[in-house]
Amino acid sequence: MRETLSVQTQQRSQMLDITAQVQQVVSGLGVQEGRVVLHCPHTTAGLTINEGADPAVRADILAALEKLVPWQAGYRHQEGNAAAHIKSSLMGHSLTVLLDQGRLVLGTWQAIFFCEFDGPRGRRVLVDVLEG
Repeated sequence: MRETLSVQTQQRSQMLDITAQVQQVVSGLGVQEGRVVLHCPHTTAGLTINEGADPAVRADILAALEKLVPWQAGYRHQEGNAAAHIKSSLMGHSLTVLLDQGRLVLGTWQAIFFCEFDGPRGRRVLVDVLEG
């Protein structure tokens, strides 16, 4: 069963907590046990799981990525967004989360994040819910 989440980012670099949206999709499908596969079909965005309780963690991740891959660094990519492509590859495009009794299996502090690196933009996240 596949659903698509729409995500609207507001900044060039941003981490949006999409945990509640993913759980809403799962709950709507009524699947109790299985896996959720999330896929980001964009080359300048990605997905990750990390701490969702303290927004400073998101800020620290984005700041560290900016130091590691600065926006301007003499890249050859003509569109001018090479840094976003690199950050996207570092974060990854897919995640798998287990389901137990209809709930996403995440640690106490974990959340699912959509990571934007070339915004603001309208984006999509594909959500496959696999029963069993």
